[in-house]
Formats: sequence, C-alpha cells, structure tokens
Amino acid sequence: MSTLDLRSDLLNYLIQSHFKAGDRIPTISQLAEAEHLGISTSKIREQLEVARALGFIDVKSKTGMRFNEYEFGSAIRLSIFFALAQEPELYFEYFTDLRVQLETGCWLAMCESLSAPDFVALHTIIQSARQKLRDERWVQIPHREHGQFHRMLFGKINNPFVNGILNVYWEAYEAIEPRRYARFAYHQKVWDYHEQIITEIEDGNFVKAQATYTEHAQLLRINPTDLPDPLG
Repeated sequence: MSTLDLRSDLLNYLIQSHFKAGDRIPTISQLAEAEHLGISTSKIREQLEVARALGFIDVKSKTGMRFNEYEFGSAIRLSIFFALAQEPELYFEYFTDLRVQLETGCWLAMCESLSAPDFVALHTIIQSARQKLRDERWVQIPHREHGQFHRMLFGKINNPFVNGILNVYWEAYEAIEPRRYARFAYHQKVWDYHEQIITEIEDGNFVKAQATYTEHAQLLRINPTDLPDPLG
C-alpha cells in the first residue's frame, strides 16, 4: 500500500482500494458513506472534477464512474493547451524543444523497437505526404502525416511519461501548425529528412540516422521562410 499522501481524500481512496482500469467506482452518495470516504457530497464532487480533469476516472451518465488506466498525457493536456492559448508561438517553441530532447534521449530504444511492418507503414506515410506535396491540382501540406510519422516512429517506447508528452505534443502540433506559414521548399526538405532517417535505421546505421535527425531538428529551428522556394 502506498504511503504517499495525495492531499485528496478521493485520490487516496482510489489508490488504497486498489482499483484497476475499468473497475466501477461507487456512486457519489455511496462514497459519502462512512465505510468509503465519509465526507460531504459537495467535497466529493470537487475532488471528482480534479480526478476527471487529470484523466484518472471516466464519468458517464449510463455507465457511472470507472477507473482509468494511467495515461500521463491526460494530466498535462489542459495545462499545455492553456499555455498555447496565451502565447502560441513562444510556448510551442518551448514544447518543441522538449519533444526533440525526449526523442533524442530515446533514440536507440526507438531504433531497436521497430520491425519490418513498422518500416512498411512509415514508408507509406512518407509516400502519402509526398503525394500531397506533388498534387498537380492542389498542393496540400501534410500536417497530419507529420504527426503520424513521429507517433509511429516512437510509438513503441515503453515509458508512459514519454508517450504522454509526445502524444500531447502532436495534438498541439495539429492545432498550431496549420496556422503557421512555411515555404514549399521547407516541407519538401522535412520529408527528405524523414525518408533518409528511415532508410538509415533500416540499414542499421542508428548513429548516422540520429545525426540526420539532429539536422532535421535544426531545420525546425530556422525560419522556414529563409529556405529558397523552388516555385519562386
């Protein structure tokens, strides 16, 4: 039994009761009884809102309250988006720096986690992105593919904190990036790097692939409008 005091009657109760993901949690009236929490329903409702906001529990009208599997992203999502709502460019740049540091630190584990089907799927994403950029009728910016690529690349890292941060990062990216302008040459260069990284990992050149990734990350730090535009 944990000796940590979470400074919440409800959260302490959930831990001490050894709930597992999917378990039904007693109703508010039941929680108010002495055998459970023995506190007022108003206080329980306040603490339930906190637990719900952090993603620890799920509340639905037909199925009641259930205990969720721990997912770090739920605990930071609202805070991240609150920051982005205040200063989108500044805080997204900070968040991008954190994402790059995490991916760099997990590089070897990521490379070793990938299998043949993963490489097929990653190349498919790259082809989809290039097709959007080459569309003769209407060029589309592959924002969604960018997130899909990185999520799949690092998706097998066995660390809930890393997974949570990266998942929320790409949610933020999809909310912020479509509002940012970059020249066509920038998007082409990004996908050139992606393809080179995957080819080098497939060949077992993990160190070289990481060096390529570092160049790719530096590309994200320059002003995309500084790149020459082949369309003039």
